Amino acid sequence: MASSRKAAVGFIFITLLIDIMGWGLIIPVMPALISELKGIPVNEASPYGAWLVAAYAITQFFFGPIIGNLSDKYGRRPVLLASLFAFAIDYVFMALAPTYGLLFFGRIISGITGASVTTAAAYIADISTKENRAKNFGMIGAAFGIGFMAGPALGGLLAGFGLRAPFYAAAVLCLLNAVYGYFVLPESLSVENRRHFHWKKINPFGGFAFLKRHPKIIGLAACYFLLYLGAQSVMANWSYFTMYQFGWKEKMVGISLGVVGLVVGIVQAGLTRIVNPRLGNEKSVYLGLSLYVIGLILFAFAADTWMMMVFIIPYCMGGLAGPALQSTLTTHVAPNEQGALQGSLSSLMSITTIFGPIIMNNLFEYFTTDKAPFHFAGMPFILGAFLMLLALFVVRRVFQKEKASIVNRQS
Repeated sequence: MASSRKAAVGFIFITLLIDIMGWGLIIPVMPALISELKGIPVNEASPYGAWLVAAYAITQFFFGPIIGNLSDKYGRRPVLLASLFAFAIDYVFMALAPTYGLLFFGRIISGITGASVTTAAAYIADISTKENRAKNFGMIGAAFGIGFMAGPALGGLLAGFGLRAPFYAAAVLCLLNAVYGYFVLPESLSVENRRHFHWKKINPFGGFAFLKRHPKIIGLAACYFLLYLGAQSVMANWSYFTMYQFGWKEKMVGISLGVVGLVVGIVQAGLTRIVNPRLGNEKSVYLGLSLYVIGLILFAFAADTWMMMVFIIPYCMGGLAGPALQSTLTTHVAPNEQGALQGSLSSLMSITTIFGPIIMNNLFEYFTTDKAPFHFAGMPFILGAFLMLLALFVVRRVFQKEKASIVNRQS
């Protein structure tokens, strides 16, 4: 049983890693592929890329609860394996897609199959004990970190074999993992613990209802929303901006995103553990948001490739804000509501992933064409910096009000 569980945890880790890597593999080639399919320059391809990201995010938002509930009824194993096989087929479909419309349809299917992340997390919960639960869930974070670092870097290298090569690579990885899982992955949810599928229990907007019931965290949640919306100026627009502004090729885009993933990992796994205990959550949030503002402004006015690579450091150090803000939020709700809190934060992040790319990439396209009153490719970074600054203002007001409330109670 112990060896079976160990193999299962390893499989889930690989599944999540491949899921994130598959997403990262295709990032460096998307600008050139869309440009080729639509017959337009890379800056004008940016809004089309945003709609692909939004299509993936919105289907994950709506199908996540459905896939999770299906796994509660039929078990985790069949849902996970079916998702992986579907993922493999979908990557091949996108690799062969001759039009943007079919590529868009492929991203919708990817969003549905990619919603299996919730099932993978449920599998971990099923097989974990009190002693190893934190360790096992820590592997989820590790898979995301490694996947985001390795995926774009590998995708940039594979682009040398053609713009479709990363799609085929992602398909092979998914297929191999599905076959491996078919032989080694046991079912984690016993028949007696399964429940019927009820459409009434499927509510992707449930996270917002939680926030409505807890008005005291609205300010902190707004800061969280603004932070991740501002971050979309980099996440959604990086490839298009650097290819347009500096003439980067897919390989350079992949390497740069790999560097971003590496620095983010260092900040999250190392620097946060040093800085946060010394400064506390409040000052860590202030410092992180300030570094985000500085990094985004530097990106906006960067004049050469080396500048972009150097400016990655202050921007990624802004990652000190996220964990500190999330930690602060957890102190504002009861222990038995922590899961609901995380669900609400996940919903907020999903909304930023749906609307953020559309806003940022259309802004980039507008300010790089004759439609704009002046030419400025870095405008999305300026908007991102403004949103981070607004988040800083909001969270400062929240902390000031909380301190004033404590003083009033004591007097």
